[in-house]
Amino acid sequence: MFDIDRWQEIWFTITHNKSRSVLTAFGVFWGMFMLVVMVGAGVALQRGMSKNIEGFATNSMFVWTQQTSIPYKGFVKGRNWNMNNEDIGLLINKIPEIQYLAPVLFGGGSPNNVTRNDKAGSYGVKGNYPSYNQIDESKMIYGRYINDIDISERRKVCVIGERVYQVLFPKDENPMGKNIQVNGIYFQVVGVTRHTSDINIGGNAEETVVLPFSTMQQAFNQGNIVHFMAITAKPGIKVKVIEDKVHAVLSEKHSISPEDKKAIGGFNMEDIFNIFLYLGIGIASLIWFVGLGTLFAGAIGVSNIMLVTVRERTKEIGIRRALGATPRNIIAQILSESIILTLIAGVTGLMFGVGILSIVGYALEKGNSFFRDPQISFVVALGSLFILLVIGTLAGFIPANRAMNIKPIEAIREE
Repeated sequence: MFDIDRWQEIWFTITHNKSRSVLTAFGVFWGMFMLVVMVGAGVALQRGMSKNIEGFATNSMFVWTQQTSIPYKGFVKGRNWNMNNEDIGLLINKIPEIQYLAPVLFGGGSPNNVTRNDKAGSYGVKGNYPSYNQIDESKMIYGRYINDIDISERRKVCVIGERVYQVLFPKDENPMGKNIQVNGIYFQVVGVTRHTSDINIGGNAEETVVLPFSTMQQAFNQGNIVHFMAITAKPGIKVKVIEDKVHAVLSEKHSISPEDKKAIGGFNMEDIFNIFLYLGIGIASLIWFVGLGTLFAGAIGVSNIMLVTVRERTKEIGIRRALGATPRNIIAQILSESIILTLIAGVTGLMFGVGILSIVGYALEKGNSFFRDPQISFVVALGSLFILLVIGTLAGFIPANRAMNIKPIEAIREE
């Protein structure tokens, strides 16, 4: 049942000494404000990291060739070697855990190597398989990506990055079916891509011309050499598993010592992403630890002030007890005052924190920031309010217990 007299008394008690109430509440306000801001910043960091790797396969690995560092089977140390087309099928057949395998060729970026009419630019050139777009995905602005028919028929087609399109073509012109020259050879544009992640393997994808892998080998006299391989593991398979098998298969095929750790270069993206994942978990844990610690410090301040308040109101509490107030009434009164003061301070801190996050989010909205859309979820907000309720109850428990133990006769006699 709603007791208006009790609420009026609570409000009177809180506002009777405004300075003390404000200073007491500030600790809780600041704790909630810092918790909201830090959680929002943690969310922004996580979203920024997710955006920066959008479209990139986290279960991937990359491999290339380097000089041998150990003599083996009559070959001297420091031997150069190359992967070739035979390795593509060999790896797929011998390692069933592979989901996608994409060989890559890199072309030289000589001055103004890509031209169209009177427009020219210096851009990277790559020979790819269709599967590469499953590993490092780009969004299609126009047309399509390289397909299997392009590979099998060695078609002279290309997919250009968005920056290449902006330089070679007038604004909003449809480039599909138009020809450009790459190192003096004509290729027909079949697609324009926009790279979604900030990870660029072998150069800026926005400034790259992608050719069918087989076409590039033939058109630029690359023989059957493979410069680079991108590989992903099937769902549920650790990349480390296929990484070890890829090294073993290539070492056996190309007479490289199994102990040679330098002959095959590469990196495991799963390990790198896991580092960022654990870093994010650590940051989130630290944020909640510091934020909750600050909140509980504010609660201790509330509890101390409530103890002072109970001491000041000893005579009043004694009179209430003498007039028939039960211990339950006294406890409820003190707890209500503590909870209301804590909730007012905490909700104010929550609102200020959300406001600051909104302002920062708006400021970062148009920039290419590592922090994106700082905010807290509705669940976190509800959880914070529940924590406030618990803190307010704990803060009022000791003062309420002290008030309940006041003896009416001794309280009335106290000056």
